[in-house]
Amino acid sequence: MRAKTPMGNVKPAEMNKPFTNSIGMEFVPIAAGSFLMGADLHFDGMAAGDELPQHTVTISKPFLLGKYPVTQQQWVTVMGSNPSAAKGRTLPVERISWEDAQAFVQALNELEKCQSYRLPSEAEWEYAARAATVTNRHWGDGAEEIAQYAWCGGPENGVKSVRSVGRLKPNGWGLHDMLGNVHEWCQDYYGARYYDDSPVLDPSGPKEGSTRVLRGGSWNNAEGRIRSAYRFNLAPDSQFSNVGLRLVMVR
Repeated sequence: MRAKTPMGNVKPAEMNKPFTNSIGMEFVPIAAGSFLMGADLHFDGMAAGDELPQHTVTISKPFLLGKYPVTQQQWVTVMGSNPSAAKGRTLPVERISWEDAQAFVQALNELEKCQSYRLPSEAEWEYAARAATVTNRHWGDGAEEIAQYAWCGGPENGVKSVRSVGRLKPNGWGLHDMLGNVHEWCQDYYGARYYDDSPVLDPSGPKEGSTRVLRGGSWNNAEGRIRSAYRFNLAPDSQFSNVGLRLVMVR
């Protein structure tokens, strides 16, 4: 088992190695690079207007991303209570608003004595989800592999809801549950036409807005929303049983 190290002891040179923090959250290294963000209108028949145009984006610095969505056990360790509708230690925490996510980030940074944790930008999220692929989903364009890679609902704990993290195959970066299971909050404000003039280098979303971005689709979404380019948005105080979070760790 990998040793758990206080975040304050992680050096920049170690950002290219897997990391486990003091409460057991596992992080996967994501190398810097460029990718095509958004849907390819010629090949993605499900593309929505806010996923267009497809454009080149460069992520200029490596980062670490949670191997899994934040679990209920991890949330309770930091926050002391569990807001989730379907209870289970290894289930992703849900009914989390963007504001709740910010409170968790602040509390975790205090616990780890650092300022290294945050939500991913929308561009970082899609870059990590695609894992160097250009297809609708990181495993390809077919829907038949959804049962192997993405959780779109079914019984666990006697109800149709979320599923324990890490039960299905990871993408090429080694990230689990990037598609399906729970929508994941991003740091960015949502802009329906943001892609029209989005910066190429490390875009961070519009400067203002009334809603925040979520990515990945969820357990109660149809297959058409289980795609790397799919975008969703909610008011920052919204709490639903298909909404959770995953964290970035940077230096």
